Amino acid sequence: MYLNKVKRGKLLLGFFLLAIAGFSQGKSDQIVKSIYFEGGSYYMDESQALDLSHWLDSIPNLLNKYEIQLISHTDPIGGKRYNEWLSKMRSNSVFNLLLQKDIPQHIIHTKDWAFENPVYSNESFGGMIMNRRVDVVLHPIVF
Repeated sequence: MYLNKVKRGKLLLGFFLLAIAGFSQGKSDQIVKSIYFEGGSYYMDESQALDLSHWLDSIPNLLNKYEIQLISHTDPIGGKRYNEWLSKMRSNSVFNLLLQKDIPQHIIHTKDWAFENPVYSNESFGGMIMNRRVDVVLHPIVF
């Protein structure tokens, strides 16, 4: 049975919200926030920038307790070289926002995966949407 567009949209939204909740809870020693991008874009809209800023402000002793890793992903549309560039541009977009928040550059590390090592399947439209992101991962500093 074929679902109409509204039902498909609601199902996709539900999948999206469940996936975010499940991914964000990952390992208990890490805290993760994902920033999503439109296809082919590295523009972080004002809403997501503000949300990321508030999220960072909500972490007690952020600068003393955590190192930050930015893990950038893309979908496979556009080829390897293009997606390597796009992945780097996405992580730079988030990196620059962190610098504006006075987060020291030396605690920020990046890994640009492009379309290698996807978390979600690039065989589906929904999976490709979920892979267009930068994960901001807070790793506790262990003494």
